[in-house]
Amino acid sequence: MTAPDPRTQPRAFLEHLYRAAVHRALPLHNTAAFLPAPPKGRTVVLGAGKAGGSMAQAVEALWPREAPLSGLVVTRYHHTPPRPAGLPERIRVVEAAHPVPDAAGLAAAEQILALARGLTPDDLVLCLISGGGSALLTLPAEGLTLEDKQRINRALLDSGANITEMNCVRKHLSRIKGGRLAAACAPAQVVTLTISDVPGDDPSVIASGPTVPDATSCADAVAILQRYGIAVPGAIMSLLEQGALETPKPGDDVFQGQQVHMIATPQQSLEAAAAAARASGLDAHILSDEMEGESREVGKVHAALARAVALRGQPFRKPCVILSGGETTVTVRRQPEGTPRGRGGRAGEFCLGLAEALQGQAGVWALAADTDGIDGMEENAGAFVGPDTLQRAQAQGMKIAGYLSRNDAYGCFHALGDLVVTGPTHTNVNDFRALLVL
Repeated sequence: MTAPDPRTQPRAFLEHLYRAAVHRALPLHNTAAFLPAPPKGRTVVLGAGKAGGSMAQAVEALWPREAPLSGLVVTRYHHTPPRPAGLPERIRVVEAAHPVPDAAGLAAAEQILALARGLTPDDLVLCLISGGGSALLTLPAEGLTLEDKQRINRALLDSGANITEMNCVRKHLSRIKGGRLAAACAPAQVVTLTISDVPGDDPSVIASGPTVPDATSCADAVAILQRYGIAVPGAIMSLLEQGALETPKPGDDVFQGQQVHMIATPQQSLEAAAAAARASGLDAHILSDEMEGESREVGKVHAALARAVALRGQPFRKPCVILSGGETTVTVRRQPEGTPRGRGGRAGEFCLGLAEALQGQAGVWALAADTDGIDGMEENAGAFVGPDTLQRAQAQGMKIAGYLSRNDAYGCFHALGDLVVTGPTHTNVNDFRALLVL
């Protein structure tokens, strides 16, 4: 497919780069090289994440038809891709809520844990793990209810805690995360195929690492809960303080001989987008695939860089594309009672901060979107910013600062017609940001 001309169709060109990044992370393109040979016994597929449905279909398409295959994978509602004609369904895919868990996710986790038990050394467990699995694979620790987990999850999401901090807490409040699923699978061989959605591609952080060792501790979880003022039931806090909810650690015999393969990463997707930009005759620069911090502040930093390029040709010459990834955070601001809660996610809030700091800079366009196609809890993947964003907002009596104060990126970019809507992409390598400077 011919790429849109960046000089005459900047928005379409940035959307082209986003599609190149997503395409690189699709499971069917990345799974074959990491599949083991069928075992003497059974092959059971277990998994969770926003890419779970497409990962299951990739395994079904690539696994020998004559070899037994069964299992259960849980993905987000509406994230199961259409089944290709002629592909038999051997792995059951169920759907549940994200980012706040629900009863469907609880039921799926219970079934997955049950399928892991009673296996032999001749059996193989293929674990398909992708971002979003922490919420989808919810199995509260003894003494916690689903309602407790929902409340704690919401508090973590609103707190500004980063993904490593959130998942440390989640691991220690779970009966299946933090290596506990691997322990349940023993003595079967376990091979984990994972798609990274976290800075640093640490498999123990992706979906809270259900099949890998956990180096964090109960004490770490307590410190995080205290740092962000998140309450848990008193009996659970006591168990955490006593170390009674500890996870399996590196060196534990339960992980002996297990394999973990990273089949798609944010860096690979950024490189695919960079290649697409270069194919259109533009220089492309990848800042990092590990950017973290408050979304609006990261947006301001990107704006300062883009303005330096546009005005002074430093540190890059224009025309060029500037790319970055990672996982930023949004700290939800308290609002006066009765004020509607703002809508939007990390990508939209990045775009608000970016637009405000760009000050209408000529020659700069940007797109930020989540590679799973969903920014926060809305139907958009992200948003688009152009040199006229502030001017068009002001013409409608809209103040970017007000939308930022309400964490209402969706409301702003919906009114401007600048939401990026893709629908679920069936993969997830987290934040994607592209700035075009002409």
